[in-house]
Amino acid sequence: MRALSLVIVLSIPLHAFESVGVFEDHADVGTISHAGGARFDTATSEYRVTGGSANIWGAADAFHYVWKRVSGDISFTADVRFEGAGAVAHRKAALMIRQSLEPGATYADIAVHGDGLASLQFRPTAGAMTQEIKAARKGPVRIRIERRGDLFNVFVGDPGQAMEHAGPATVVLRDPVYVGLAVCSHNADVMETAMFSNVSLQARPRPVIRSKVSVYDMKSKSVTVVYTADKVFEAPNWSTDGKRLLVNSEGSLWWLPLSGASAGPPEKIDLGAVTGANNDHGISHDGKTLAISARGGGGSQVYIAAGDGSNPRLMTPKSPSYFHTFSPDGRWFVFTGNRDGNFDLYRMPVSGGEEERLTTHPALDDGPDFSRDGKWIYMNSERTGDFDIWRIPAGGAGPDDKKAERVTSDEMNDWFPHPSPDGKWMVFVSFAKGVKGHPANKDVELRLMPMPGAKLKPAKIETLVKLFGGQGTINVNSWAPDSRRFAFVSYEIVGQ
Repeated sequence: MRALSLVIVLSIPLHAFESVGVFEDHADVGTISHAGGARFDTATSEYRVTGGSANIWGAADAFHYVWKRVSGDISFTADVRFEGAGAVAHRKAALMIRQSLEPGATYADIAVHGDGLASLQFRPTAGAMTQEIKAARKGPVRIRIERRGDLFNVFVGDPGQAMEHAGPATVVLRDPVYVGLAVCSHNADVMETAMFSNVSLQARPRPVIRSKVSVYDMKSKSVTVVYTADKVFEAPNWSTDGKRLLVNSEGSLWWLPLSGASAGPPEKIDLGAVTGANNDHGISHDGKTLAISARGGGGSQVYIAAGDGSNPRLMTPKSPSYFHTFSPDGRWFVFTGNRDGNFDLYRMPVSGGEEERLTTHPALDDGPDFSRDGKWIYMNSERTGDFDIWRIPAGGAGPDDKKAERVTSDEMNDWFPHPSPDGKWMVFVSFAKGVKGHPANKDVELRLMPMPGAKLKPAKIETLVKLFGGQGTINVNSWAPDSRRFAFVSYEIVGQ
């Protein structure tokens, strides 16, 4: 048996820059046994990329990469095909956006496997385990990955046809990023080749987003902007004493003190070692506990802390997990978790313990919030093809989710239902027909309906506010304790 010699590839290539088409250079990334290569055919504008490395997966990658440094929002499209039958079904050809050329770097990609599987792969933090959102379409010819701020979405299909969407995933990358064509063989002793054609790489400067934290008054039906900033603030929670709002921005949680018709300045909450807080957070009904969703070893994880943010403790070792609501009796918190590629609802005792699955449908379930009496959990679900508001008993949807009940059913895509503390109303955000997921920077509506009773009946849905927003507008419950007002965030693009 011959000896196997390994080559360790450094993050900065040692050879001189070798332009390949529109890209700056190419190199092997990670630990390899056979050097890969790349060639650009000027006659056909086709890229031929060969890789002989183990995988793009886990906590560190090994692959051949044709790359270019790019800044801003990105749209990256190509047609892809493998050369030959291949030795391993999970060989990969990918369009990738990556922080660096280190093997464990943060990244997102759209990867096509040898067996036809297409998925949004992403590593949310350096050295973390790779996560995956699978596309429904298998064996696509055309693939695209889009970066909009920190959100990544992928699209798959065939030339000339509508492309199918998968995502989003949140991955924080600092500009400039490495954008390029990636190939791995999934077997370090085998070389595999993929051909990329009709390559289109577009980038534009990121817009400056103005956040307007606002309050809707139920009696006067008026909106008051209480705080404005030229950066992203998201997802207000109203404190139990009614004196301040809890929001997130730039990976941290902040208090916004309320004073009449204004709020602020923001007061940063010390969360200790917890970093990368996102827009899924909350305050317990007695005000003594904060729930935080923040970056962990493999994506978002839920932490429980004291009311001032001190002594945070990890509650959900599995990830990604996104907090959404406390039960009225304070015993449980409910969160959305992605387990084996499927987002469902889970609950866990606030004191700690094993997670308990509440829904099992293969469609995406998200945005849970308890009814005032604690008997129902309201959520948004894609189980009918579009996003509608549904509800399940607090103890779970039962076998095959037979206890799940559909609450809304019009053509709009409804997200993040929030019952009022007095049990009379439910507010939620609605996206236009055809919008997938809950993206930022969309024209949306905040809509209101009476809280359903024990038996569902048709109910009038009223549009309260039309605004520019979506992701971050009202992800978590933002009702004031007296149910007379609720808070939300709208956005404005003011420059680049």
